[in-house]
Amino acid sequence: MKRTTKRSVSVFAVAATISLGATSLGYAGEGDEPSYKEFKSQTYQDPNDGQYIVNGDIPVQGEKQLRDFYQDVVNPTTPSDGLIVNTVYGNDDLWSASQAKNLTYCVSSDFGADHQRIADAMEAGGNQWEAASSGVDFTHDASQDDNCTTRNNNVLFSVEPVTGTNYIARAFFPSTRQSTRNVLVNTDQIFGAGAWTPDNVLAHELGHSLGFRHEHTRPEAGTCFEDSNWRPLTPYDSSSIMHYPQCNGTSSDLSMTEQDREGIRSVYGS
Repeated sequence: MKRTTKRSVSVFAVAATISLGATSLGYAGEGDEPSYKEFKSQTYQDPNDGQYIVNGDIPVQGEKQLRDFYQDVVNPTTPSDGLIVNTVYGNDDLWSASQAKNLTYCVSSDFGADHQRIADAMEAGGNQWEAASSGVDFTHDASQDDNCTTRNNNVLFSVEPVTGTNYIARAFFPSTRQSTRNVLVNTDQIFGAGAWTPDNVLAHELGHSLGFRHEHTRPEAGTCFEDSNWRPLTPYDSSSIMHYPQCNGTSSDLSMTEQDREGIRSVYGS
């Protein structure tokens, strides 16, 4: 497991065990930033759909978005003020109240023998957020499992298997367009992640699907800075379910904290 510097462009990779490795382009300050060419060459590109994976489990489609991400990291405007919400052009990246109560998904039949285990983990992960806020409701539409892709308009998002990737799972934000709105689960990794149970891993990913960012991008973490497109919902929480342990996090199992619960209630209601 490799620690990143306080100011770094980071892509988190999956090791064979619970720990997440990190490849980073660290820099100490102005004048020491990696070039865009260097950053791109070291950014993982998902072989399944060609998207670039930044911040460990967040897909970025196309080189324009990747370049925009790079520019925001090397020229950040860090907010001066637990859970933080993604922002797009200064606005919170959240579902509408009606959509948040209808977060439908399918679990691909392509999971084969692992299908029920993934379906159960998705339900358990969603239940963690639902227990914190009555304003969100994840619903598995099993009738769509045999046609579970991003092209299926009968569900809001799909849950699909991947193998051979450098992440355990990855997700999306509410602003993500439908053609790339899915949760991809690496079946080679998720059942062997030690204290990181499938339930908690998928709860973390569903946190992204609700609009929540990695907690460790906040300056208090002292490492693993990602970008400044976020708004604080609670005080900094090193134990947050959205905080990687290797980024100075203090939770070893990605469990949800009371500040996580407070954060979701602040934007989706109690």
